[in-house]
Amino acid sequence: MAKFPSDEWVSEYCNRLNNNPDYADAGKTWEGDILFVVQPDENYSKTEYIYIDLYHGKCRSAKYVHEGEEVPKAEFRYVGKYGNWIRLLNKEIDPIQGILTGKFKLEGSMMKIMRYTKAAKEMVNTAAQVKTEF
Repeated sequence: MAKFPSDEWVSEYCNRLNNNPDYADAGKTWEGDILFVVQPDENYSKTEYIYIDLYHGKCRSAKYVHEGEEVPKAEFRYVGKYGNWIRLLNKEIDPIQGILTGKFKLEGSMMKIMRYTKAAKEMVNTAAQVKTEF
């Protein structure tokens, strides 16, 4: 079981994305990287970052950014509080509905993301398959 967020969780997530045929199909024309930003809330005190480079339905690389490391720039930033990440990974929040309801903030082209809603849902479905400890 991998702690979220951690090196182990990010590695397992990238591996599972690369073995998910539904994500491969939904993201087959996607080119871009995403930075997941986990913000502190009443139960979690740190800001954490996960960088994911996605290309044509595959995870080319993924990295958990350790404290003190430079945070990579990405085409998209998906930002939410730790508690909302737990709800997202438990599939209690849909990734697009999370944006529309203000639980998450997306920085980047909303038009591009809206063309890939199925890929976004497959990303969450894949994340939910990672045995995660919060």
